[in-house]
Amino acid sequence: MTKSALIAGVSGIVGNNLARRLVADGWEVSGLARRPGDIPGVRGIAGDLLDPASLKSAVGDLRPSHVFITTWMRQPTEAENIRVNSGMVRNLLAAVSPGSSVECVSLVTGLKHYLGPFEAYGKGKLPATPFREEQPRLDIDNFYYAQEDEVFAAAERDGFGWTVHRPHTVIGYALGNAMNMGMTLAVYGTICRETGRPFVFPGSDVQWNSITDMTDARLLARHLQWASTTPTARNQAFNVVNGDVFRWSWMWERLAAYFGVEPVPPPPGGLPLEKQMADAGPLWAEIVAKHGLSEPDLAVLASPWHTDADLGRPIEVLTDMSKSRRLGFLDYQPTEDSFQDLFAELRERKVIP
Repeated sequence: MTKSALIAGVSGIVGNNLARRLVADGWEVSGLARRPGDIPGVRGIAGDLLDPASLKSAVGDLRPSHVFITTWMRQPTEAENIRVNSGMVRNLLAAVSPGSSVECVSLVTGLKHYLGPFEAYGKGKLPATPFREEQPRLDIDNFYYAQEDEVFAAAERDGFGWTVHRPHTVIGYALGNAMNMGMTLAVYGTICRETGRPFVFPGSDVQWNSITDMTDARLLARHLQWASTTPTARNQAFNVVNGDVFRWSWMWERLAAYFGVEPVPPPPGGLPLEKQMADAGPLWAEIVAKHGLSEPDLAVLASPWHTDADLGRPIEVLTDMSKSRRLGFLDYQPTEDSFQDLFAELRERKVIP
């Protein structure tokens, strides 16, 4: 039988790539977002995860076999993050519950499961790297934990299986995404080349020198599909990374070469990207006009605050993938190719020159 998916957050970096993957593999795909956009082969559904009544109207007639939750909303405090984001999960699963069709719910979270929420990010006593799924939750409030608990409660109520996916920094194509390092660095590299500014690494010395990893959105899509349809992966949480490791001191040179700029190590005291790009809005508008690009609003493309959070961490961040490997997921994606592929797609779509 044809599998049917409901993807919450289909317009985001994870949801967009997952939708394209499932459509290519013959799934029936419905994509939910406030502005779902137009993805070939996807039934776009406009809906608000914070409005149970409208949500029921939007998805009440669907009978998905699989639900993928790939979205969240940033709030000013962790207490609000918990209230809003757990509510979104709870509302969605309540809306699809009457149909009794769901076989598996997959939730995408991330490494803040191990590092703590934004208010306490990378602080206090943290588990040793590489992070492993069996490490216990931190003794601190975290909206990822609250989201998981909503999935677990609904699974017990309705009898479906679940999977949780914890990627590192996700790289891939999507516009208007709140956490998009690849897009942000593409814009930053373009501005440096066009203005003659130095391509300064905006993070910490620790990140510059330590071994790290990342997650390609396409690999994450394959992992979501694999785990949600593999019986031995049922009711399991997984880390998801590309499978290679690198140091930013090495990667920064390769990114600089792509844009034809000189790579500069982090200066003493650091130079966050949010500071470097504080005046970049008008500059970007000029670059767009000069090259006839498609998106003049810098805020739609770049999220310097999130890139700073990732690259400014004072600790090494490395992720173990042994659990997935033991169960049969062997996919691998070189991270340098992830950047190159993204930059090529951005040029093809005339997002960057």
